[in-house]
Amino acid sequence: MKRTLVLLKPDALERGLVGEIISRLEGQGLKIVAVKMIWVDGALAKRHYAVHEGKPFFEGLVEFITSRPIIAAIFEGEDAVAVVRNAMGETDPARSAPGTIRGDLAQDIGRNLIHGSDSEETAEKEIDLFFSKSEILSY
Repeated sequence: MKRTLVLLKPDALERGLVGEIISRLEGQGLKIVAVKMIWVDGALAKRHYAVHEGKPFFEGLVEFITSRPIIAAIFEGEDAVAVVRNAMGETDPARSAPGTIRGDLAQDIGRNLIHGSDSEETAEKEIDLFFSKSEILSY
């Protein structure tokens, strides 16, 4: 089984969409092996978004993810990264297919509800940023 990190961003909480998003991911055959609500600080946000440092939108990413609490979760399943990426849709909701989380629910590219790791390698690094080994349960 593979694992991936999912972050439900401040807009998902603000708009009351956490349950629907989690339900959509579970409906894809994935199971939650870790979950917590946290308020991301600037240092964690900058480590998480380090790949985008120096890009014009970097500061906006950091500012948004630190503005309110988020839900961090690890989902597990066959091809978990690909399953989550397909369920999320494109980063820009306007380009996301109907039936995807962003295509159906997100408002704009800056407020697109959800982050999912983009590869298995990235998932391992991101999981380590947000969770300790003792917070991840196998069942």
